[in-house]
Amino acid sequence: MNQEETQAIQALKDVALEGIKEQRRARRWGIFFKLFFALYLLAALFALFGVGESDGKLTTADKVTAVVDINGIIMDGAPASAELILPSLKEAFENKKTQGVLLRCNSPGGSPVQAGIINDEIRRLKAEHKDIPVYAAISDLCASGGYYIVAAADKIYADKASIVGSIGVRMDNFGVVGLMDKLGVERRLYTAGANKGMLDPFLPEKPEQVAFVQKMLDETHQQFINVVKQGRGDRLHDKDNPDIFSGLFWTGEDAVKLGLVDGLGSDAYVARDLIKAEEMVNFTSKKDLLARLSDRVETSLHLMMGDGSTPRTVLR
Repeated sequence: MNQEETQAIQALKDVALEGIKEQRRARRWGIFFKLFFALYLLAALFALFGVGESDGKLTTADKVTAVVDINGIIMDGAPASAELILPSLKEAFENKKTQGVLLRCNSPGGSPVQAGIINDEIRRLKAEHKDIPVYAAISDLCASGGYYIVAAADKIYADKASIVGSIGVRMDNFGVVGLMDKLGVERRLYTAGANKGMLDPFLPEKPEQVAFVQKMLDETHQQFINVVKQGRGDRLHDKDNPDIFSGLFWTGEDAVKLGLVDGLGSDAYVARDLIKAEEMVNFTSKKDLLARLSDRVETSLHLMMGDGSTPRTVLR
């Protein structure tokens, strides 16, 4: 083998070796980016669901404002459910450092049952802990079932642009009888009980059944009105004003004029200037990551599709 052949073979070896090194570098960078993406995704999940979030209950402050959040749809299984809010309230009231309890509300409403249970528990705990004041601070929205809950507070504060009110009750349904007739589809429903199939969207409405449902809605609405009047008392500037209980909603600024809200201010203002305990400690109970992810998916599906043939009464 002459010198030229030897040099050519060596050059081929060098090229092959460099190719191997390049592949190794590419694999290392690939592994790096995969790990980076996995860590980024994990961090996003932590931020979204609050995993590992410090609740500050080990604070060294002598006095704290105990915060309980009412966020999102108020319904069974959701973060703003009686199942989670009630133990949060109990823990907040019973903490030795609690100077006052602050309900932070950002909710469009939801179940009148869940809202009523929470309202009852707030009033029970207030009677049991007479030295602990209860305030509510509204951020973007406190409507219907959300307001049902905060009506139990001693004082309610909101931003001037917050949405407040919507004191009313609704039940959602739909009817496709005309469409079925056009398509030539026949609905066949077999029941035991004259009213078992009432409000079936594939059957024509019956006036007596509609009247029955309306009576039920009116009763639930009156319960809501009574709770608001009981909670707000003489602070409602005109208890007989029909607009207040008509389902209308107002800005925080107008809600002050109506007496639905006591003043304008943020949660920080309430903690610092009214409760006199600037450090806020969040006592809101949370489920673990998988349970919260499952609940959010389930809640979204319920809101989009409903969870049964019978419509639910909602405060929103």
